[in-house]
Amino acid sequence: MYRWLILILAGFILWKLFTGDKKRKKAQEKEDKESLLVTGEMVKDPMCGAFVSKDGDIRVREGDKVHYFCSYECREKYVKMLQGDTAAAGSEPGDAKKDAS
Repeated sequence: MYRWLILILAGFILWKLFTGDKKRKKAQEKEDKESLLVTGEMVKDPMCGAFVSKDGDIRVREGDKVHYFCSYECREKYVKMLQGDTAAAGSEPGDAKKDAS
C-alpha cells in the first residue's frame, strides 16, 4: 500500500517539475522577446504588424530604409504594393490618352 502511495507521489512531483519547467521556459521566452522589442532589436512588419527580429533574412531595402518581414508572403505583398505605387506615380492621367491615340 505504501509503495503505491510513494509511487503516485513521486509521479505527481515529476509531473509538476516538468509542467512547471514548461511554464517557466514560456515565460522566459516572452520576457526575452519583450526585452528585444524594448532595446530596438525587433521591428514591426509593415504589412501584418507582427514584430520580427532585425537579424531576420526577409527584408526589402527602399532607398536608405530597410523593412523587415515575418514571412515571404508579407514581403511579396509589400513589393507588389510598392510596384503599384511606382507605376501609378510614373504615369499621369493624360499619358493613357496619348498612348491610345
